[in-house]
Amino acid sequence: MAATLCGRVLPKTGWLPLTESVRHGSKAVTRHRKPMHFLKQKLMAVTEYIPPKPIPPPGALSPPVRKTELESGLVILLKRELATVFRECKMIAVVQNNASSAEDMLLLKHRLYRHGITVKYFSNQVMRSFLPDSRYSNMQPLFIGPTVMFVSKEPKVKEMLKVLRSSPQMVLLGACIENTLLSREGILNYSRLPSMATVCGELVGVLALMTSQTVSQLRHHPAHLSALLQQYVEQLQSASTPEPAGRETAFAMEEAAA
Repeated sequence: MAATLCGRVLPKTGWLPLTESVRHGSKAVTRHRKPMHFLKQKLMAVTEYIPPKPIPPPGALSPPVRKTELESGLVILLKRELATVFRECKMIAVVQNNASSAEDMLLLKHRLYRHGITVKYFSNQVMRSFLPDSRYSNMQPLFIGPTVMFVSKEPKVKEMLKVLRSSPQMVLLGACIENTLLSREGILNYSRLPSMATVCGELVGVLALMTSQTVSQLRHHPAHLSALLQQYVEQLQSASTPEPAGRETAFAMEEAAA
């Protein structure tokens, strides 16, 4: 029995098992370097010693020569035109153009031209060379990126805002109205003000009312005094004249005379 079991369990001669166990050698223990903490890295970077650069002896290097670039004739011509625009126009609005198409821009120009507002294009290079030497130097931060100017000889803020509502790609940045620099909120507040004709009419009405009140007050005392004097004269006249006799007294006087 034992021989039978041993014969079944033990492998036969020349037979190879399907799986073989292979023993690997033990691996060597390797220690990885722990990374430095980021706060310590910052501290090491801040406290790192930087040696000073050696100073060259005097006369070894010549001072750098700055080259002055002359402005071209086109830039000078554009600056003259820009000076004319700022001198003749009372409203100069800076608007940012956010990729509006040529068709939308043409339609916007047509709508603005109905109200006497013109669209002007000037490059930022020309604006930056003109503004620092003028009294409009505070407008220089507005000219960043693609910008256009809406100019008119009269301040027509309400009409401009009404046209800009139909063009969301045009963003109003600021404006110079009657030599006063205004932000977007300032322009909205300026548009709510009444027109000059309305203000003049209200002023004329207030002045006329004040004049009429002054005249009435000046005439009140002489009129009152004349009325009192006239009443006093009438009282004196009524007191001096005798009272008229009755009908019976008059008849008796006639009989006595007869």
